[in-house]
Amino acid sequence: MASSKQERPIAVYGAIGANLLVAITKFVAAFFSGSSSMLSEGIHSVVDTGNQLLLLLGIRRARKPSDKQHPFGYGQELYFWSLIVAILLFGLGGGMSVYEGVTHLTHPSALEDPLWNYVVLGLAFLFEGTSFTIAFRELRAERRDESIWQAIRNSKDPTTFVVVFEDSAALLGLVTAFIGVFLSHRLSNPRLDGVASLIIGLLLATVAVLLAYESRGLLLGESFDPEKVEEIRQLVEADEQVVRAGRPLTMHLGPEDVLLNLDVQFRTDLSNRELAATVDRLEKTIRQRYAEVKRIFIEVEVFTEASTTVSAGNEP
Repeated sequence: MASSKQERPIAVYGAIGANLLVAITKFVAAFFSGSSSMLSEGIHSVVDTGNQLLLLLGIRRARKPSDKQHPFGYGQELYFWSLIVAILLFGLGGGMSVYEGVTHLTHPSALEDPLWNYVVLGLAFLFEGTSFTIAFRELRAERRDESIWQAIRNSKDPTTFVVVFEDSAALLGLVTAFIGVFLSHRLSNPRLDGVASLIIGLLLATVAVLLAYESRGLLLGESFDPEKVEEIRQLVEADEQVVRAGRPLTMHLGPEDVLLNLDVQFRTDLSNRELAATVDRLEKTIRQRYAEVKRIFIEVEVFTEASTTVSAGNEP
């Protein structure tokens, strides 16, 4: 089930619009000035635009309902496409920028009038800064009490942290391109522009590795917020019909789709009807308090003289 945030991924749409505008202006500047770093930045913006489109594809496919082959739905497909984004950013963005930098170092050519570059870099910084601000605000809205790095590490939503990563790299790349163009023109040394292109490529590769690391963890199946997991255990154990609740096992199947498995020992004097009613009540209470928990499986343990275990699984 997609959340309203997934249905309206404002950060992704903002990034697509910004990157399209930036790519056009960068290529125009690269054409008129012959700047290698500006061409690398143009490639970067094109790759970023493609990446955001892939995220939209992932959002759309993650909404598919569950079926016999995928009983838990397709929510994790969004994580798969975020991994593809990281691979493309590394191969196309980083690789082509490094290639362009090496080419400019081995075959330097003097820059033409850098005015085009300065104008475009200023506009690009404005567009990318707007996109970054949108994504950053969404991330902070999710996790107000955490540092930016903690928020990124703990976020389960690629539509936000991928855009934050890419826009951060874009802003740093723009600063690098500005320094490269300025020094290249000021010192009459076109190789410095190639060095800037190399730095941009290495920057993109580094961001791609960080994105791949985050996506890998999500694909492997990360647990729900540890504090909330403990709250769920205490909530269940506080029920008058419960003797003891074991440590809940949780896994994110999507940004807003959590699977919960819980061992619960109930009072021995409960009838089957009372036991079933208690399980239903616990599931309803958990869902009301933690909307992300969509699938709940309670392992019912009833200890009498002959110990038995009954499994009760339920989905909305």
